Amino acid sequence: MTAPRTHTLETAGAVVTYDVRPGDGPPLLLVGSPMGASGFASLAAHFPDRTVVTYDPRGADRSRRTDGAAESTPEEHADDLSRLITALGAGPVDVFASSGGAVNALVLVARHPEQVRTLVAHEPPAAALVPDRETALAASRRVRETYQRSGFGAGMAEFIRLVMHRGPVPADLGPTPDPAAFGLPADDDGSRDDVLLAQNIVSCTHHEHDVDALRAASSRIVIAVGEGSAGELAHRGGEAVAERLGTTPVVFPGDHGSFLDSEYGQPADVDAVARKLREVLAAEDRVPAGG
Repeated sequence: MTAPRTHTLETAGAVVTYDVRPGDGPPLLLVGSPMGASGFASLAAHFPDRTVVTYDPRGADRSRRTDGAAESTPEEHADDLSRLITALGAGPVDVFASSGGAVNALVLVARHPEQVRTLVAHEPPAAALVPDRETALAASRRVRETYQRSGFGAGMAEFIRLVMHRGPVPADLGPTPDPAAFGLPADDDGSRDDVLLAQNIVSCTHHEHDVDALRAASSRIVIAVGEGSAGELAHRGGEAVAERLGTTPVVFPGDHGSFLDSEYGQPADVDAVARKLREVLAAEDRVPAGG
């Protein structure tokens, strides 16, 4: 695969950085949130026959907010993605979006279906759609509240405890875990601008999806869940979106993020995920989700 070419794009309230790996095939966007482009390097390398595009969401890594806002919304992220696709000049595109990126990409399809041919939405944490909506949303708010009160280590410990919980979220998850149990710092450095804990956690999980627009979209929507994450909130969020769309989730290898690059080395499931993604994108059935 050709080395990526880096570009910047001025959007409404942000300057977004994105990378293009040129190829002969139609563009494939790999989208996360708040995780940036660096998390998809190994997965991108499995598609040398495609033009692969990755980006850093507003406020994350190389992309900076210019509006001074303390929170980013799925609508803003979707607008950034729409402008990015327009800048590519090669739509409609295929999109593989995971976690918060899947929430943002669903908003993109609801608003601009003409820009997306196929969306594979992997484990969107759509807490507003799960049966235990009220307790799941309350637990998401508690993550941000804990961060605002006690700093990064405590907030991240609360987040990890929530996303690892399997089954309906109870009204009381108990006291915040010791950050040291997750290798996190216990000291509070005073900062309160973390891209996950401050800017995205509540707006992402609380988003009310426009199911009618998604069902009517010309885009093909495939909801994906990980075989190793059954019962977790993001997995159940994916199931809830699929149920509203009248479809069955496609089971992907691995768990919520086991295919993503990280400081811990090569992702264990990236080869299998790439094969499954290629299979899904090549499927002949192009019937829209509401068809």
